[in-house]
Amino acid sequence: MEPAVLGGKLASSLVAPLVKKLFVTGGPGAGLVDRPVRLDRLVSFRGERRTLGEKEVRGLAGKLVAAAVDSPGERPFPPDETEAVTAALAARLLALGDLDMDDVQAVRLGHGELAARLRRQASGSGDGLSTDARYFLDSVTEWACLHVLEFFTRRSTFLARTLVEQSRTQADLIARVDELMARVPRPDARDTAFERRYLPYVADRHNHLTIYGIDLRDSPDRWPLEVAYLSLEATAEEDRAPLPGDPAEPEQTVRLPAETALTAHERVLLRGDAGSGKTTLVQWLAVTAARDGDRVPYVLPLRTLTHAGALPSPAAFLTAVGCPLTPPDGWAERVLGAGRGLVLVDGLDEIPAAERHRTRDWLLALIRAFPGNRWLLTSRPTAVRADWLTSEGFRELTLAPMRQDDVTTFVRRWHAAAEAPEFETRLLDSLRTKRDLARLATNPLMCGLICALHRERRGYLPTGRKELYDAALTMLLARRDRERGMEAVELSEEAQLELLQRLAYALVLSGRTEMAVETAEGIVERALPSVASAAGQGDAATVLRALVLRSGLLRRPDEGSLDFVHRTFQDYLGARYAVEEGHLDVIAGRAGDTQWEDVIRMAVAHARPGERAVLLRRLLAEDTPRLTLLALACLEHATALDPAVRAEVEARAGALIPPGTTQDATVLADAGPLVLELLPGPDGLTDAQAHGVTVTASRLATQEPAGALAVLRRFRRHPALDVRRQLVGTWDRFEPREYAGEVLERLDRAGLFLSCRTAAQRAVLADMGVWHKLQFRGPHTLDDILACVPEPGAVEELSLLENPEVTDLEALVALGSLRRLTLLNCGPARGLGQLSALPLRGLTVVGPADLTGLDELTSLQQLSLVQRLPGTRLTDSLPVAARLHLLFLGRQAAADTGLRGLSRWPTLRDLRLPGYRVTADDWTELSRLPRLEDLSLDASALDSCPDASAALPGVRTLQLFGSHGHDTARVATLFPRAVVLRT
Repeated sequence: MEPAVLGGKLASSLVAPLVKKLFVTGGPGAGLVDRPVRLDRLVSFRGERRTLGEKEVRGLAGKLVAAAVDSPGERPFPPDETEAVTAALAARLLALGDLDMDDVQAVRLGHGELAARLRRQASGSGDGLSTDARYFLDSVTEWACLHVLEFFTRRSTFLARTLVEQSRTQADLIARVDELMARVPRPDARDTAFERRYLPYVADRHNHLTIYGIDLRDSPDRWPLEVAYLSLEATAEEDRAPLPGDPAEPEQTVRLPAETALTAHERVLLRGDAGSGKTTLVQWLAVTAARDGDRVPYVLPLRTLTHAGALPSPAAFLTAVGCPLTPPDGWAERVLGAGRGLVLVDGLDEIPAAERHRTRDWLLALIRAFPGNRWLLTSRPTAVRADWLTSEGFRELTLAPMRQDDVTTFVRRWHAAAEAPEFETRLLDSLRTKRDLARLATNPLMCGLICALHRERRGYLPTGRKELYDAALTMLLARRDRERGMEAVELSEEAQLELLQRLAYALVLSGRTEMAVETAEGIVERALPSVASAAGQGDAATVLRALVLRSGLLRRPDEGSLDFVHRTFQDYLGARYAVEEGHLDVIAGRAGDTQWEDVIRMAVAHARPGERAVLLRRLLAEDTPRLTLLALACLEHATALDPAVRAEVEARAGALIPPGTTQDATVLADAGPLVLELLPGPDGLTDAQAHGVTVTASRLATQEPAGALAVLRRFRRHPALDVRRQLVGTWDRFEPREYAGEVLERLDRAGLFLSCRTAAQRAVLADMGVWHKLQFRGPHTLDDILACVPEPGAVEELSLLENPEVTDLEALVALGSLRRLTLLNCGPARGLGQLSALPLRGLTVVGPADLTGLDELTSLQQLSLVQRLPGTRLTDSLPVAARLHLLFLGRQAAADTGLRGLSRWPTLRDLRLPGYRVTADDWTELSRLPRLEDLSLDASALDSCPDASAALPGVRTLQLFGSHGHDTARVATLFPRAVVLRT
C-alpha cells in the first residue's frame, strides 16, 4: 500500500492530532539560539517534560493501525497480525527519540528517508510479519513521518532557525561545490538520463515467472516475480583454518539465502539441478538491483549469446539480449569501469561443451578488465568440474532443495498470484498426506507444475497420478528446453525414457537409490542397440553424460555415482519398465517390503486391467492390514478394473477405515504412513470414528509429521470432547508454533487442559490466546510459568507434574482466579498458606510438599492428599472451616490420624480411602456424615464394622477394592441403597 493510498484511508484530521501528541509544545519566541533543537528534546516521551510513556505511544500506534483497518476498502493485512503490527509501529515511533539529528536535518531528509532511518533504528521491528503486514507497516511509517515533518515546519521557531542555519552553511556549501567541480569532471547527463530508462525496463522485463511446457487452459503461465518469488537456500562446503597446534577440521556445510550470495563475494558460481530456481534467482537479483539503483544489472543468458557466434563486449551487451534501448557511446564501459555493474551470466550448461572454455575465457577477460563489479554464473551441477573457477576467486554455491516450509510458502504465493485461493488448502493437504506427491515438490519448477495441474482440474490432481508424472516427464525431457529457445536435444523423449527406466529398474531391484557410473554405463551400452535414435549419438559414456546433463532427472552426487533427483521418478520409471517386461510376479513378491509400496502403486497405474486385478488379488491374499490398505491406495491409480475386484478391496478396507475404537486406531497406525492419505473425515463420521481417526494420525506424527498434521487440522472444529482432547494431547509430537497455529488456536477450549513440556512450547503459549486450564510437566520454574501465561488472572486450573523446580508456592498468588491446583511429584513445595488469598476450590498434592498452612485454605471443596498427615486428628492439619464435598486420602495419609475428626466436615458427599484399613472407631465417624453418597473403601474395611447399627443407608455408590470373596449379604446390610462397584 503506497503512502498516498494509505492516506486515503487515514484522514489528516485523524492522524495529525495523534502525531502531534508525540512532541512537546514549544515555548514563545523565535528560538534563535546557537544550540540545535535535537529530536530527543522535542519528543514527549523523553526527558523532564515527559507527557507520554511507552504505553501511551503504543496506544497512539494502535489508533493509527485501527483507523486503517476499520476504514472502507480491502483489509491491508491478515487480522491475526494486528497486535504485532501495532507493536512494530510503536517501536518505530519510539525510535524518534534515538535519532541523532535536529528538526531541520529531519525535514531536509524528507519523509521517505526519515522513515528509513526509523526502520533501521528499530531494527527487527518487522521480523516475523507477513509480506502484506510488512508492506503496510512501512507505508504507515512513511505516512506518520509526513505528519511529523509537517509538524516541525509549523513550529514557530522552525522558520527562523532554518534561515539562520542556511545563512551559516551557504558560503561553506558554495566553496565545497566549487572545489568539487574543479577536481571532478562533470558527469555525462546522457548516462544518467539513459539509466533512468534502462533500470525500470530491466525491472519490468524480468519481473515475472514462466512455467514452460505446460498445456493448461485456465492456469496462467506467467505471474509477477515480486509476488511469487521464494527465497531459497544455497549451500557451500567450506574448510575452516585450524588454530596453531589444532588438528585440521573437516569441511562444513554452510547454508545461506541464495539472494545474498553476492553480498559477501564478488564472484559466485551457482549450481543447481533442473528447475531448482537458478534463472528465477537471476531475475530476482536483476529486479532488486534495478529498483534499488545501487548497481546496474546485465542479464546475459548464454543460450542467447552463443547464437550470434562471438560473445559480446560490454558495448554489445544490450544488443545481444534484444534490449530495444540504445545507450550512449561507451556507457557500459563507464559503468563497469566504475565498479557499478552486476553481471548475471545464466545457463553455462545450456551451451555445447565445446563452447564452455571459450565462455570461461570471455568471462575472465571481462573480470580482469573491469574489477570491482559483481559476477554470477549459473550452471547445472555436472556441466563443469568442481574447481572450474575456484582459482579465479569464484565461490561455489549449490541451490538446496525446498523444505516443507518453502513448499507451503510457494503454494500460497502461487495461488495468490493466480487469484485462485479456493484451491490452496486442498492442495496443501494433498502435499502433506501423499508422500510420493510431496517428494516431487522439491523445487520451484515441480511445485509450479503441481499447482497448475491442480488448478486446471478445479482442485483435484489427476485420477491416478500417472498423468502428473507423464506431464512432468514430458516437460523435463523435451518441451522445456525446446520452448526456451534452446537447440533440439540430442536424444528424443522416447529414447530418454527407455534408458531412464532401465536405470530406474536396476536401482529398484537392488533396493538402492544410487549406482556407480560404470554400472550405469553398462546398462546404457546394453540398451543402445535397441534404441535406434540414441545409437548414433556416441558410445555409452557419451550418451549417459547427455542424459545426466539435459534430462533433469539424473544427477551426479559425486564423480563416481549417479542417482535420480527424486526417488518418486525412480519408482515410477522402474514400475513402468517392470510392467512392460511382464515382471508382475517380481513386483507382487516384494509387497511385504515397505520400500516397494510406491513401485506397486505405480505398477498398477501402468498395468492393463487384467494385470491390475492379479496384483490387487495378490495383495489381498496376504490378509494383513498394511497390504489391504495398500490395495485400497492402488485403486486411485486403477482407471479400469474388474468391478468385483474393486468391490472386494473396498469391502476389506472398509473394515479397517474409519477406526471405531482406540484399539482399532492403533492397529491401523501400525500399517504405516500410507494410512494418512486414506483417512476420512470429519464429515460423515460418528464421534467415536472421528476420535479413532485422530488417534491414528497422532500415532503417525513422528513418522510423517506433515501428513499427520494435514489430517488433524481437519478436525480442529470438531465439537466432541474426546476428539479435542486428542488434538491437544498430541502437541508435543509436532513443531510447537506450527501446530499451535494450525490446530490449537482454532479449538473450542471448553473442558480442555493445555499441557506444556518444553521451553519451546512455553514460548508459543506466551503468544497464544487465553487458556483457562494449563498443565506443565517437567522442570519449569514458577517464574517461567508465569512469564508465559498471557493473562495470569484468567487461569482457573493449574497442574504441575514431575517438577522439582517447585519450591515456594507464593508466586502462584499472581493467578488471581485459580480455582484448582494439582501438585504431582513436585519438589518439597512450601507456602500453601499463602494461597489462602486465592478462590481455591480444589487441591491435589501427591509428593513431598510441606502441608504447613493447609488449614488456612478455607475455600476448598475438594481435597486429595497422599502423604502422611501430621498430628493425631484430621482436624490438626485439614481446614476445619472449609465446606469439603470430596476428600481423597491415600493409603498412608491417615496412618497417624485415623479418621478422627472427620465428622467436622458434615458437607462431605464423596469420600475415597483406597488402601486405608478402616477401624471400628472410623465407622463411627463415617456414620456421622449425613450427606455422604459416594464411598470408596478397601474391602477389608467390612471386617472392622462392629454391627449392622453402623450401616450407611445414605451411600448411593460404593466402590470396593479387593472385594472378591466377601459376603455379599453383609455389603447389602451395611449399604442397603448403594450400587456396588467391585475392583
